[in-house]
Amino acid sequence: MARINKISITLCALLFTSLAFTPAANASQQARQSAVQKTHLAKTTERKKKTASKTEKKKTTAKTKRTSSSKAKVTRITPSSSRKVQKTAANLVTEKCTTRKGHKAKCVKGMKIAEVHKVRVQKAQKTALNKLMGQIGKPYRWGGTSPRTGFDCSGLVYYAYKDLVKFRIPRTANEMYHLRDASPVNRGELENGDLVFFRTQGRGTADHVGVYVGNGKFIQSPRSGQDIQITSLSEDYWVRHYVGARRVMTPQTIR
Repeated sequence: MARINKISITLCALLFTSLAFTPAANASQQARQSAVQKTHLAKTTERKKKTASKTEKKKTTAKTKRTSSSKAKVTRITPSSSRKVQKTAANLVTEKCTTRKGHKAKCVKGMKIAEVHKVRVQKAQKTALNKLMGQIGKPYRWGGTSPRTGFDCSGLVYYAYKDLVKFRIPRTANEMYHLRDASPVNRGELENGDLVFFRTQGRGTADHVGVYVGNGKFIQSPRSGQDIQITSLSEDYWVRHYVGARRVMTPQTIR
């Protein structure tokens, strides 16, 4: 009987111990599972942060590249059929850019603006010289301003330039010499079409005018009894009476 009681007591003790430790084991297992979940969540969050950081870094890099590219092309204007002007070390360069939807802008460089102006001036000079050369051999005529009547010295210049420049050409050599729209030119820098002035009779600053045609020569309508002709500036008479030169054909003055 005593043995049975001991066995019963032992079994009860074991059962009690088992029942007592089961919740604790369960709690320990739950704690471990919770810790694993927290660790997994922390790792997932860390990965998301790294992914977001990389994405942001890529966006920042792309934005920086676009900004740098935009700064490098700050002078480019690319709307449809637009014209841009880009400043270079010496001159301006024109560039026409055309854009089409879904296509890259196409730009074609044009002639330098300085060159465009130069071509315009050269064309005007050629026109004036052709008009003047066409009058060679015609007689001097005091007060004459047309091929029908003949020319005096300033009348010849008036006829050649009156339709080529924006300002009014005066009628006398002295007024032409003092013309505000004409710039002084050194003798060593003369170009075709420049006006050359002389004082032959002591009247005013200048009383005679001709047009430089290159190679040290000028065209003039000298005086009564002589025809329109080409003369050398190096002749002693014209060297002694030379007073200066003026340029009326410039990019700002031609039509």
